[in-house]
Amino acid sequence: MRRRTVHALFGTAAAVCAVLAGYEGLRLREALRVNEAIVAAGKDTAAREGAPADSALDSSIPEAQFARAVALAKRGDYEGALKQYKALSRGSRADLANAALYNAANLQLREALKEGREARVRALPLIELAKQSYRSVLRRDPQSWDARYNLDRALWLAPELDEVLSESITRDAENRVMSTLQSTRADLP
Repeated sequence: MRRRTVHALFGTAAAVCAVLAGYEGLRLREALRVNEAIVAAGKDTAAREGAPADSALDSSIPEAQFARAVALAKRGDYEGALKQYKALSRGSRADLANAALYNAANLQLREALKEGREARVRALPLIELAKQSYRSVLRRDPQSWDARYNLDRALWLAPELDEVLSESITRDAENRVMSTLQSTRADLP
């Protein structure tokens, strides 16, 4: 009886190990498939501007779409990269959606600063879009210090209208002279 119990426990342990090994094997196969798709997306984007060679594989793997967007951004294709990032930001994967939104904001800010600080007026819409994207990232993940820092830089480049108005009001209040005489008003001409 004791021998049967030991054999049954050993058989159960072997079956559990076999199930775990099968599960890990499936995870490994999926990871290899994702890695191949990422490499293919990067090579395909660098090789040509057309559709990817294995679009069925890439369209089902968000990581490959993200890699394609990064490759497009590195190549200088602003519109293509932004389109990929926006599509990923609406996806179901929260981690990739947040990273795509952050990268889209960085891309918009870089595009705005491409011509230098003198062209800030022309780049103002891109800076505003970047600020919106950084705020969206912070709504999803308030602990994102990179987004917080970049939002601060974008606000430094293009301050909010409320901030500008409040600064001008405080400057006007500091410049105003108050008289200590009872019947005199300092703001009359």
